[in-house]
Amino acid sequence: MRHVKSDYREIARNMLIRHEDLKTKPYRCTAGKLTIGVGRNLEDNGIREVEAYFMLDNDIDEVTYNLKSKYDWFERLNDVRKAVVIDMAFNLGIPRFGAFKKTISLIESEDFDGASKEMLRSKWAVQVGYRAKELSEMMRSGEYKEIR
Repeated sequence: MRHVKSDYREIARNMLIRHEDLKTKPYRCTAGKLTIGVGRNLEDNGIREVEAYFMLDNDIDEVTYNLKSKYDWFERLNDVRKAVVIDMAFNLGIPRFGAFKKTISLIESEDFDGASKEMLRSKWAVQVGYRAKELSEMMRSGEYKEIR
């Protein structure tokens, strides 16, 4: 029998995937703990900061891809206004963001003052409070400003 030289991490990785399985959605393990991935116990271990940033970067990439695919005007926005639209779509989801028809129309026609005002007239603005005010001001001005 011939043995292939392998790194212990690769052997352990393959065994753990086979024994634990790989699940991309949270589930309850046999001990009743909320778990994800390959046996990651979220209740006791959570995730590391670096993992949270990695997931966030992936989510931003996905939202950006979907916005570019759906809205040809997206690429014409400056970076701050792109970030505002990404923030809204991230928070709402692409389908619910798409329901902001008047705001979207105003952004498309580059009426950023009107889009800013329309953003604040929504139920979403009431729900997210300062976030809507901050994003609205950035949409209007095209400049990054934190409001608190």
